[in-house]
Amino acid sequence: MRKLPVNAEKRVNVAEKRLINCHAVDVNQLMPLKYNWAWEHYLNGCANHWMPNEVPMGKDIELWKSNQLSDDERRVIMRNLGFFSTAESLVGNNIVLAIFRHVTNPEARQYLLRQAFEEAIHTHAFLYIVESLTLDQGEVFNMYNEVNSISQKDKFEMDITQEILDPNFTTATPEGAQKFLENLIGYYIIMEGIFFYSGFAMILSFLRQNKMVGIGEQFQYILRDETTHLNFGIDLINGIKEENPELWSPEFQEKMTNKIKQAVELEIQYAEDCLPRGILGLTAPMFRDYVQHIADRRFERIGLKAIYRSKNPFPWMSETIDLGKEKNFFETRVTEYQSASNLTWQ
Repeated sequence: MRKLPVNAEKRVNVAEKRLINCHAVDVNQLMPLKYNWAWEHYLNGCANHWMPNEVPMGKDIELWKSNQLSDDERRVIMRNLGFFSTAESLVGNNIVLAIFRHVTNPEARQYLLRQAFEEAIHTHAFLYIVESLTLDQGEVFNMYNEVNSISQKDKFEMDITQEILDPNFTTATPEGAQKFLENLIGYYIIMEGIFFYSGFAMILSFLRQNKMVGIGEQFQYILRDETTHLNFGIDLINGIKEENPELWSPEFQEKMTNKIKQAVELEIQYAEDCLPRGILGLTAPMFRDYVQHIADRRFERIGLKAIYRSKNPFPWMSETIDLGKEKNFFETRVTEYQSASNLTWQ
């Protein structure tokens, strides 16, 4: 009879793995995998690697220095650079300082490490854009303190994170686990799944008209990354719900519904601030419909009821976001690394 190696009993039993509150399993042992979806998201993230300075900015610089952009168009670009430049840092800090600490599954942690790196790349992208256009760095990166529509969104997110960052915070209690679930909904569903999408639609509208093409290309890559972030977050939220059904009480569902409704109004206010007058065929009222449409899709994917029933005024955005289309983002990459500047977009 073959003798087991010393300490073989410490090998991970896959059935014992859990997304949170799993202290009996060594988080350093990645294999065997239990949550294959987490590993797939990690592989997708790696396949989509890009760096901002691979994207040429010459045409953007020429257009920005010309008189061919209106003041309203410049306002939209500046507002979005101001929001995204710090929002990506908030997301990255939340991953590293809050989520990673309380997720007790190694394959999910593997993806979180990849996502944290991507958030750093996104922040790098905004610095690269600001430097390329020789914008005032202080104005852009401090806009979350100076522009009310941006600061309200960021404060909303920071309030969600505050309790989780307490060194004594734990998910061991039902209240703590619900608070952690609220954090995940706040950042994956609201920040990355709702707050980011008005900006994506605005900037990609420039690209559709062959304006600010370097910024537009980088926003395409960021949107591609964020789609994977959102899908991972939804899987993580639904996985925690499945393993801890007591957390998903009617009271908690109502609380999260109201939280998302509050976020929708903040995003609509942001769109109105960005678009006091229409540009490129876009108007602020269109974004009320769009944000409500996006919110309904987020509600449905975490098991809540859609409440707005608004039509999508930007059907082209659905095609951009949908990774299941005939020619999707991942299929534009060869198996070996190729730089973003050589990617062929559909």
